[in-house]
Amino acid sequence: MKSLAVRHASTKDAPALMKLRIEAEEWLARAGIDQWRSPGFRDRALAKWHEDIAADRTWVVEDDRQEVLGTVTLARPDIDFWKPSDAPESAVYVAKLITSRQAVGLHLGGRILDWVGSVARERNKPWVRLDCWRTNVKLQRYYLDEGFEHVRTEAPEHRLSGWMAQRPATVTAHGDLPPLGSPSDAPESAS
Repeated sequence: MKSLAVRHASTKDAPALMKLRIEAEEWLARAGIDQWRSPGFRDRALAKWHEDIAADRTWVVEDDRQEVLGTVTLARPDIDFWKPSDAPESAVYVAKLITSRQAVGLHLGGRILDWVGSVARERNKPWVRLDCWRTNVKLQRYYLDEGFEHVRTEAPEHRLSGWMAQRPATVTAHGDLPPLGSPSDAPESAS
């Protein structure tokens, strides 16, 4: 199995992040999933990545050749979805989790989710939370298979996302595989 490491993304990673996203867009389209293909989504995604990179919220997973195989952003709670009654400060939030098709078979997405759980535990937060597109049933099934539970679905008119899920930070779905790295570098400011 390839040696994989997690590190903060830098602005020099932006082309690799967009490459991952375009690869994911194309794979989703071939799978018949209409996600991320609206005009302007790429420009907005790149602008958001630059903002998240500057705030130390975006991470990359690279192999021993320093090739970026995955990314995740530890986001702030999205106020379109997570309400005060959800105790939004009690979780670490997953956003922009993307893995390369080159990583098929490495369970990279699940291992990244396990890594996020270790970040949550280090920060004494009991939950890992996320939201995904309301129409992407395959992705919803993936998260359910990774131990997440559907919380509810919100449908603001200006958003395509809104299927919300969480799992306890104590869940490690891929404990039989090598961990991706230490979360001790994850800045508290990204919570």
